[in-house]
Amino acid sequence: MIVTDAPVPAPRPAEGDPQTPGAPDHSVSSAVPPQCPTRTRLYQDGRVIAEGFPAEEISDRLASTPDGVVWLDLHEPDEADLGIVVQEFGLHPLAVEDAVQQEQRPKLDRYPTHLFANMHAVAFDVDGAELTTSEVSAFITPRALITVRKAAFDIDALQARWDASPELASGGVGFLVHGLLDAVVDGQYDVSEQLDDTLDDLEDQLFAARREPGVDVRRRAFELRRVVLQLRRVVAPMREVVERILRNAGEHHLAHDLLTPYFEDVHDHVLRAAETVENARDRIASILESEQNFQGQQLNEVTKKLAAWAAIIAVPTAVTGYYGQNVPYPGFEHHAGWIVSTTVIVVLSTGLWLLLRRRGWL
Repeated sequence: MIVTDAPVPAPRPAEGDPQTPGAPDHSVSSAVPPQCPTRTRLYQDGRVIAEGFPAEEISDRLASTPDGVVWLDLHEPDEADLGIVVQEFGLHPLAVEDAVQQEQRPKLDRYPTHLFANMHAVAFDVDGAELTTSEVSAFITPRALITVRKAAFDIDALQARWDASPELASGGVGFLVHGLLDAVVDGQYDVSEQLDDTLDDLEDQLFAARREPGVDVRRRAFELRRVVLQLRRVVAPMREVVERILRNAGEHHLAHDLLTPYFEDVHDHVLRAAETVENARDRIASILESEQNFQGQQLNEVTKKLAAWAAIIAVPTAVTGYYGQNVPYPGFEHHAGWIVSTTVIVVLSTGLWLLLRRRGWL
């Protein structure tokens, strides 16, 4: 075999070939090691037996540990950095292309030798109404989990999650995949709950500000609507990702009696997160509609008050206009006539004001 610098997938084993999908291919061990930051771990019998070794040693370590599984993490690699693992595990070039590109949607693709998953971890700044996403891709083979980070994904938290569940480590690659899915989905679920609480506060502000213009409430609602749309784009496809992993778990040795309940728990969390996000979208639409109705009510109140004052002003205008026609009336050309006309204006205007006040127009 001629080894080049460009990453090329290992040929699929012919029918009857004893090589199994994902098994090390020692004929390509001379590929160029990745230059990007990497992390490695080798598990055997539920324990970490090696850590921090170079990526080019993966083949030898898997060969010397037949029942071992390996985790390799690469931070912002290019296709050349993936060359050694492409040849080692027979990774499909389309999956490699997706792994190095930015802003891929969450998905799970199935290839002959491996699964490829793409997902987004999220963080929510409540005060600033900003959603931050961290993209991570994963190649899943029967003996390895290869993660590709494209942003500030918290890999230390992921390792801590694995270390906190040693009783599941005997699950092999399924244990590693579950930890990754659990970390991403739990983060999405937590953000959806934070968003739900924020909407509760916004609804309280809406009804607490009945006598004040609701400009702040409206602006906040539009900010949160943008967050909901962003969150929905990364949460909604995760349901299909988890479901497809569960469907392919048996073929790729991911789930068995030990891990199946934990994968189902992740599935339950992603369903709840998706439902919360959908409810949040409906709630924001309801808040904006209520705010618009409130603004319409305020406009009606102003119109009613203007109409009421116009009616009050019309009374003295009518009286003075009538007497301005220069026709005789009781008190005409007498000083008492001015007092009578003024008294009529005041009494009628006051009576009309009291009537409008009682009806709630003023």
